[in-house]
Parts: sequence; structure tokens; C-alpha cells
Amino acid sequence: MASQIQDRLTTDQDLLLMQEGMMMRKVRTKTWKKLRYFKLQNDGMTVWHARQAEGIAKPTFSISDVETIRKGHDSELLRYLMEEFPLEQGFTIVFHGRRPNLDLVANSVEEAQIWMRGLQLLVDLVASMDYQEQLDHEWFHRGDRNQDGRMSFDEAQRLLLLMNVEMDQEYALSLFQAANVSQSDTLEGEEFVQFYKALTKRTEVEQLFENFSSDGQKLTLLEFVDFLREEQKEKDNAPDLALEFIDLYEPSESGRLLHVLSKDGFLRYLCSKDGNIFNPNCLPVYQDMTQPLNCYYINSSHNTYLLRDQLCGQSSVEGYIRYSGGMRGSSHYNSDCIFPCLCQSSEYPLILSLENHCSWEQQQTLAQHLTEILGEQLLNATIDELQMDKLPSPEQLQGKILVKGKKLRAIEDIEVDEEEEGELEEDRESDLDPGAYTELDTQFQPESQELVSGNKDNKVVACPMSCLLICGHFLAHHPSNIPGSSFLSNQDSRTILCPDLSALVVYLRTVPFCSFIHSRENYHICDVSSFSETKARNLIKEEGNRFVQHNARQFCRVYPSGLRTDSSNFHPEEFWNAGCQMVAMNMQTAGGAMDICDGFFRQNGGSGYVLKPDFLCDLQSSFNPERPISPYKAKTLLVQVISGQQLPKVDNNKETSIVDPLVKVELFGVPEDTRQQETNYVENNGFNPYWGQTFCFRVQVPELAILRFVVKDYNWKSRNNFIGQYTLPWTCVKQGYRHISLLSRDGTSLHPASIFVYICMREDLEVDES
Repeated sequence: MASQIQDRLTTDQDLLLMQEGMMMRKVRTKTWKKLRYFKLQNDGMTVWHARQAEGIAKPTFSISDVETIRKGHDSELLRYLMEEFPLEQGFTIVFHGRRPNLDLVANSVEEAQIWMRGLQLLVDLVASMDYQEQLDHEWFHRGDRNQDGRMSFDEAQRLLLLMNVEMDQEYALSLFQAANVSQSDTLEGEEFVQFYKALTKRTEVEQLFENFSSDGQKLTLLEFVDFLREEQKEKDNAPDLALEFIDLYEPSESGRLLHVLSKDGFLRYLCSKDGNIFNPNCLPVYQDMTQPLNCYYINSSHNTYLLRDQLCGQSSVEGYIRYSGGMRGSSHYNSDCIFPCLCQSSEYPLILSLENHCSWEQQQTLAQHLTEILGEQLLNATIDELQMDKLPSPEQLQGKILVKGKKLRAIEDIEVDEEEEGELEEDRESDLDPGAYTELDTQFQPESQELVSGNKDNKVVACPMSCLLICGHFLAHHPSNIPGSSFLSNQDSRTILCPDLSALVVYLRTVPFCSFIHSRENYHICDVSSFSETKARNLIKEEGNRFVQHNARQFCRVYPSGLRTDSSNFHPEEFWNAGCQMVAMNMQTAGGAMDICDGFFRQNGGSGYVLKPDFLCDLQSSFNPERPISPYKAKTLLVQVISGQQLPKVDNNKETSIVDPLVKVELFGVPEDTRQQETNYVENNGFNPYWGQTFCFRVQVPELAILRFVVKDYNWKSRNNFIGQYTLPWTCVKQGYRHISLLSRDGTSLHPASIFVYICMREDLEVDES
């Protein structure tokens, strides 16, 4: 497949023109739009750019980082600039993870089409390559400096620096000569593959293999069964798994027929999904999805429409699309396409949260839009077979969208939004002025969807439909924070509630929180109270067990403090520990907190729903996250950090810069379980560093524990620099010898970067964690 890329690079007209380079306009904002020279490199895997054709070029992106290519019509930013730049000349490159989109405008429609077709072709070709093919192809072309299809020893030495390893010159030359079977001065094709294999030889894996192999050449079926049972803790499944893994990973046909595993097959198994630390049984939906809705943690986001900070950050529907799994099969961003795309990454219910700043007429229009656009997906009546004393389950609500918001009681008149007022009061306590609103650009909503507010300036404002989401995936709240909006003032926000909109709230009525006793005596199980992080944190410290019982009975939402104007995040596990279902995150902000959130919700099919432990669903639970006591079974976690493989550079612009990696093992959970330990650093080796250090953790409440591995570049002058990380819940950890595939800061794969560890979990033993 790598050869297919090379063939296309020399025959495909679009790719040939892309390799010559073109001037295009890079558009970041409505005012930042500058000409840049973009050029596809000869490896077919990277695009570089410069200020001009003869200028100093630097890498822009790798083809493997690209998720898809969109037309200019699908870019909210380019649509805003359509009078300045024809949409047909624009296109958007969408990347995996949280990396911002790249909007480009070509000089003509033809040039735009060349880049769109060429990039999509390369994306499809790379997607069809296996990882090893990608590596062989990418490393060879990065090392082949003069692009003549051959690699000299000088180029091989440069490649070692690019691969993040400092190697003795004599040893490197011996590997080069051993691979150079043609006895020429250069390596070609298969010779480079053999050189690469020699570089990536895994001594620690060979030693492990020889510990279980009687002849040092192969593992018999019984020997492999012993390894799976004793080290990998596969227990009774070991015999069946041994046969399955040999069929999957043994490269030689004779080995498969004889049911033996070679060294290559053993390494392939350890590097596969079956040798990964994340239990593959936890990847599909594996939990009971028939429990009431409040028995689940729900992946939730805060202010999803914001792409950066809370005060000056750009508002965009792109946030909904990016965090809900993308937009497919749609040519324009409007409510007709936003809502369908929100549901496509999970079959389980989406919760739509309305913060109502609208006049009566606006509310009627909003209710009409919701009903017409969402159609049968909108839940507008209770589940037939279910009484109102029990919430429906995610399974019963598959494919449905639930509205969370204010609801009129049958026995009362139209009332003020107490929850909203309560939230504003909490924000005032945090010294944030909630009344600092400005005008919102109406380009964000198509004309047919705009609602006119009753404010004194009679400005047209975007309906909260663009900023209302919580979900099995995310929560967007506080439309009053949209920069440039002209929502109703605080006094005007005491709007009366329209019955049409109230009727759409079936199971999730928002109510203010007074006390746990008040909630138990006055509220229904379908009622939802919202807490700022400060309020929730104080309640956990002061009334932890009552908070757990409250969340076992009804819904709770926790949102970031109003002081987090930079869109930073709290650690969600401190609120999950008390059973809080919807812990709203600023998903646009990468970092440790989002790593925990992403890692936790990677399980159960990525459905956005994770079943809470039994002791957090029990109305009479005695659990207190601040003071957990028996009968919760404590365990001891043993982690041996063995080695690392092909870690990326921290600074790609410096060829001679080589990392000094260390690994930090972090455990999160109840306060007394939260600990971290780290290895020593390995000097000048990011390619195959070896640590061989072991750590012990005593875990009081394993059901709530989350494990995070962080690889950093040691720097004695300043804080250690981030290289990669991987986070997963305790319940999804596989024991034994496991590889951990590292992720970047924004959550995208850093393959083939990984670390090799040994994991063992034991019944509680008092250990010295120092």
C-alpha cells in the first residue's frame, strides 16, 4: 500500500500539482486571513507551508492527522466571509482530536478542487495502510533526505536523530552493514525494512519469551497457555485464547498448523489489541443498560458552543459537531443538520438542556422548531409501561432526545426560573458579572431559525438552540456567556414560561437546591438540581453521605466555577465519587482533567453512559467519599514500568534534540486513593528507553479508581515537558504484561509511541508506598 502512494505521487495529476506548491489564503478568524505557500512533500505524508514560495518552510500537518475534508459551504467561518471569498474556492481540513480546523481559500475553484481531491485521496490511502506500512513508509522518506529512493549511512545516522535515539556510531554501522545484503553503500526497499527491524529489536520481550520457552525459539501451545494463565491472568479461558491468538498473530503458516508461537508472533500478540492494557471486553456496550437513568454517569459538556475561553472565545456550532462525533451528509450548518449529527455517535438518549432567556413568543417558536425538527426523536410523553415513580432506562430511551428545563406545575401559576436565578447568584458569589452580554452575530443561525428578543435594543439574537446541550455526550449551558450576545437583562430574565415549551419537559425538570432534606421532602425523582463546583465540593466535604443518597434518588449536575473564564477544568472524579451523574466539562480545553473524562467514557461502547457502582445507587447507602470504610474491599496495585517505544520529540523543529523520558503513574479516586509516583529519567533515548521500576498503590475503593500514565521529557531548568499519556478506569485494566498506546495532549493517537508495563492486582496487603 505504501508503494501505491509512491505510484500515485508520480502519476496522479492533482498530487503532482500539490507537490509543486500553491499560494492559498489561510483563514483563522474574520480578520486574520493571510497568504501562505502550501506544498505537499515528496513522501506524500506531510504538508508544509511558508510565507512565500522561496521562504523558510515548516510542517503544517501530517496526512495521518486528517479526519476529513469539507467544502467551503460547510465552514461557518468561510460562510461569514462569502462576500469576500467565493465559497467554491474554500475548503476545510478537519483533524482528529481537539486540534482546530484549518480553513483555506484557493485562488480559483480549480485549485481548491485539486487540493480537496488530492488530500482526500491521500487520507483514504493512509487509512487503508496498516500501522507497520505507515511506519516503514514514513521513516524511510523522512530519512531519505535527497529523496533518491536510497538511504546512505549518513542519512541513516540522521534518521536515528529523527527517531529520537542517540546510538554509538560503530553499533549503528554494524546494523547498517548487516542489512545491506547488496553490499552497496545504500539501503533500498527490503534492506531498509531489515535495518528498521534491527533498530526496533525488543530485548526485554525476548527475555520474557525465553522465560517460558523451553528451547528459546518457540512457545508450544502448553507453554503459551501457562504464560496466559500465570502472567496475563486469563485463568480458565487460557487454552481457548492460546489457540485464537496463535491463529491471529503467528506469521508463519507452519507455526499456525503446529499451534506454536514464534518470537515474532509473541511480539505481535503483545503489541495487539489483545495485549493492550485496556480490556477489549469493555470496549463494546457491556454494562446493564436497563437501570433507571439516574444510575449512570453521563458524559456532559459545558458551554459546548465555545471553542476557547468563556469571555472572548469564539462561539460556533463547530463545538457541537466536534464533540458529538462529527457531521456527515450535510452541506450547511443549521439546526436541521446539527441535531441529527448530535445523535450519531451513540444510540442512547441525548439530553437537551434549555436555559431560557426568551420571551413568550420566542419560546413558542422554539417549541415549534424542536417539535418539527426533531420529530419522533423528541420524547414528548412518558414511557407507556413506566410509572412516574421510576425513571426510564437508557435502553428504553434509545434514539430519543430528552429536554431538560423548567416545567409548569399543574397547581401553580407561571413562575420565575428559580434554578437560573440560583445559578446567577452562585456566579455573583464568584465575582463574575453575569450581566456582561454583547451582541451575538446572527450569521450563526440561518434566517428561518432566528428569534427576536424583546430587549430594549430590539437586537436579533440567536435562539438558545445553538447553545443548549447536555447529553449522553456533552452539556452546553450558560448562553449568557456567549460573547457578543444581547440576551435579556437579569431583571428581564424573569420571563414567564410558555406552556408549549414546558410540555416538552417530560422527565428532567430543573429545580433549585435548598438542602438535602428539602429535596427529599419536596422533589420528585425526575427533578434535576445544578451545583457549581464550589457548592458541590463543599457539600461533599460537609455532607458526603447525604449527597450520595441524594444522587441515588434523583439527578444532579455540576458545572465549572464562573471564575474559570479561561475554560479550564476541575477533576471530574471528585464529583463522580459522590454519584453526581452529569459533571459538565469544558471539552475544548485539553489537559489532565479531560484525559480523565475521555479515558473514563472510552468504555461501554463510547455510549456516554457508564453504570455507577451499586453503593452509589443505593438509597440507604452508607458510603462517604471523604471517609470510605469497609465493607469496600481494598486492593493493592502493582505497576512495573518496563520500557518505552518510539516516543515522539517534544520539539520537532530541532533534529538534534532528543528527549530524556520519565513515566509518571497517577491514581485518581477517593481522596485517600489519589497518589502518584514516577520513574527516573533515561538520558537521550526516546526510541527504546528502559526503566524497569516498580510501584505499589493501596486502593481503598477500586470501583472508583482511575489510572493515568504520563510520559514526560525531563527538564532540570523548568517543568518537565509533556510527551504523551493514557488514562483508563480501574475496572477496564487488564493484568499482566501490557502495552499502553500513548495519546497526544488533544487526545489523538501517537502511534507507534507506547510504554510496556506489568500490572498486578491483589487483595489488600499493607504496602509501603514510599
